[in-house]
Amino acid sequence: MGRINREDMLELTRRMTLKRNCFDRIAGAYFDEEGYVDGTFNRHFQRLAAKDQQKNLDIAKAIPFSETNVQIKEYCIPAEAKKSGGIWQMLAALNECGLKNDALLEVFYEMFGEKYRAEGRFAVSFFHGSYDVPLKASDGERLGESEEVYQFMVCAVCPVDEDYEMGTPECGFLFPAFHDRSGDPNRVDVYEREQEKHREFLQEILLL
Repeated sequence: MGRINREDMLELTRRMTLKRNCFDRIAGAYFDEEGYVDGTFNRHFQRLAAKDQQKNLDIAKAIPFSETNVQIKEYCIPAEAKKSGGIWQMLAALNECGLKNDALLEVFYEMFGEKYRAEGRFAVSFFHGSYDVPLKASDGERLGESEEVYQFMVCAVCPVDEDYEMGTPECGFLFPAFHDRSGDPNRVDVYEREQEKHREFLQEILLL
């Protein structure tokens, strides 16, 4: 397990506002109490109404903005977990295509629903974004040039009420991890609202 720099997470969350929105797409699925898919969605983020954008930004932002190295922790992805056809190959492909492959998303939802157990209905939301990481001078001042374009996904698992309104995320992840101000496909930042509550499930689905 690695250590997350709090400033790295805050740097990302500063791009999760209506004026500086870093997300281009949102996709997800609603699940019933037994883990069966009850509906899906896949939309261009910036075509949502401003109210819906803000609502979803709050959900996505909750994960990197959570308590660093307590609620959100960094894990190295084992080499054996990145085998062909595995979960990490699937997530890397979804990130690369910007969530535009519904067939891959449906496979993930099916796998997720089989393993995740909630007390009621819930939803899984994926947010795809990009961030032009600016260079920093030795004194910490930001330079105008972009160091890299960090392409990433935030996955949030939320309880859902009878009107399909999502609550505060219970668990989720940021992939690839934003490590040392750079995307690292060999690491993932995993979020748990309550420590250990979803650890067994996350280890099983993410193979960490």
